[in-house]
Amino acid sequence: MKTEATLFSMFIETHKKYKNKIAFIYKVEEEQLEVGYEKFFEDVLILSRAFASKGIKKGSKAVFISDNRYEWIVTDMALVSLGAISIPRGSDTPTQELEFILDHSEASYLILESETLYDMHKEMLSRLKLKTIFVIEAEKMHTLFANTYSYQDLLKHREIYDNEIEEFKARQYDIRSDDTFTIIYTSGTTGRPKGVILTHINIMHNLKVIPDLINLTHQDLWVSILPSWHIFERAVEYATIDQGGCMVYSNIKTFAKDLEEYRPTLVATVPRLWESMYTKINNKLQKEDPKKAKIFNILVSISVRYNYLQRLYKDELPRFEQESFILAQSRKVMTILRLALLYPFNLFAKKKLKAVQEKFGGRLRLAISGGGALPEHIDEWIDAIGIRIVNAYGMTECAPSIAGRALNCSTFGTLGLAVEGTTLKIIDVNGEKTNIGEIGEILVKGDQVTPGYFKNEDENQKSFTKDGYFKTGDLGKLTIREELIITGRSKEVIVLANGENVDPSRIESTIGKLPFIIDAMLVGHNKKGLGALIVPDLDYLKSYAQEHFQKAIHSIEHIREDKNIVNKIKQDMNELLNYKKGFKRFEKLQNIHFLDEEFKLGEELTNTFKKKRYVIERRYREVIDGLLK
Repeated sequence: MKTEATLFSMFIETHKKYKNKIAFIYKVEEEQLEVGYEKFFEDVLILSRAFASKGIKKGSKAVFISDNRYEWIVTDMALVSLGAISIPRGSDTPTQELEFILDHSEASYLILESETLYDMHKEMLSRLKLKTIFVIEAEKMHTLFANTYSYQDLLKHREIYDNEIEEFKARQYDIRSDDTFTIIYTSGTTGRPKGVILTHINIMHNLKVIPDLINLTHQDLWVSILPSWHIFERAVEYATIDQGGCMVYSNIKTFAKDLEEYRPTLVATVPRLWESMYTKINNKLQKEDPKKAKIFNILVSISVRYNYLQRLYKDELPRFEQESFILAQSRKVMTILRLALLYPFNLFAKKKLKAVQEKFGGRLRLAISGGGALPEHIDEWIDAIGIRIVNAYGMTECAPSIAGRALNCSTFGTLGLAVEGTTLKIIDVNGEKTNIGEIGEILVKGDQVTPGYFKNEDENQKSFTKDGYFKTGDLGKLTIREELIITGRSKEVIVLANGENVDPSRIESTIGKLPFIIDAMLVGHNKKGLGALIVPDLDYLKSYAQEHFQKAIHSIEHIREDKNIVNKIKQDMNELLNYKKGFKRFEKLQNIHFLDEEFKLGEELTNTFKKKRYVIERRYREVIDGLLK
């Protein structure tokens, strides 16, 4: 019987090819544990058997709340093996949001990482009629009349019989490529998460194209730090399994140490982590020896300049029109002269900067950045110290790959070419295809694109064109070689530098309850945190300042200059954005800025008084950059 290309058939094939290789490395406290593909296979089979005994089968929906750990991938693959549908989230999911997801997804099962999480949501869970609740990390929990099981309760019997192995493998024939394997809830503009349906076709398209783009093989070793439930991280882990590679589970606290200890060949992170490394390295140098820090920055500047000139010579910078032969040759001649002058300085700089590469283990051949746009100065800095950066563009709805500056593209300052089998189209406000270099909304079509949102026909109607293109909500343009450049977002959802999605409307409406706020706009796209542009009611602000600080305020500028007042107002806002009301830790305001004038109808506001976010962001770009450094 012929098998279809699914995650489970991939898993079976990997076990057959690489059963003697190490699959995962992780630490429990200080003890290092290594898991081979043979043990991984056995763990998935045993948990799959236990899930099946509690009624999980093809089509069953299981909400899965957990952070990174080896048990995550075992649980995920056990659900895949049964043809069940996983609905994953992180442990920081608020109770209110978890209740919505459980109800909206029509899930019958819930898997929680710890007993602490179970206790946190216990009151809410008592109101729901779930068939079974499973807890990964807990003592025995099951009692005669309870529907709750710890993994300890489930996995007492670990013996595997020969017939079970064959029956387990045979399940691959029951799973179809167009079956849904997961529903991932992402933040929507209405304040409610949207359930993105992903099928085996969607994810297997990524597994087909990713290895060639980064030359992924069984010899590669990753250090993993991204949340396992994010589709970016999931795709990386699935691709690693597919190629028989090794994954080291790390965390924020140990990431820097793990890079030096495990010496990965590949890492996948979000822009915020690169910014953090950039800051830490520079701050450490500045603290230890300001002179050395200055020299280091000069060396980086030399390397950045030399790399730019090399790309100018090789025609590896974005171009939007054909260049004449004479102009191209004169550019090359001038560039060669500049390169020759800079060559000895660059040679010295590269030699010295090689020491920074050791901070990443010294074997890193590629670093992949996704989940948000990489700031230009960070992109140049990573490149300057000699690390090849793959700047990738994707989204949950595309499982996730859309484009990437991978090994098939050397044009710096772009997001590279669309991945194989993908069609990109840039359209203007009238729905017409734009010319090269013109900005418009990015549309995408390919096997990786979601079939739609679960139980959300309104969103499906808005998100797809009549000819089947998915509207990404991002603004961009194409170069003459069809490389993609992102210029902004047309959708309201803010994507932070760590890849987290934030719905601005909920936060804006919440802080708008304060009497001295006429209007507010949340900002922070590709930034480390959130800020707010506030249109204030000056009369109310005067009263507020007098009441809390016994100060007379005469102007908005006066308010901005008084840090005590600004911090107190920000504190009041953040108290409204609390966990009990469904807000997450990253949905706090880092900074606020009071505007001198209201948003104008027809300029910053549409005729229906909706904020034109990209217009406001463009107008206040310097303010926003200063607000969220």
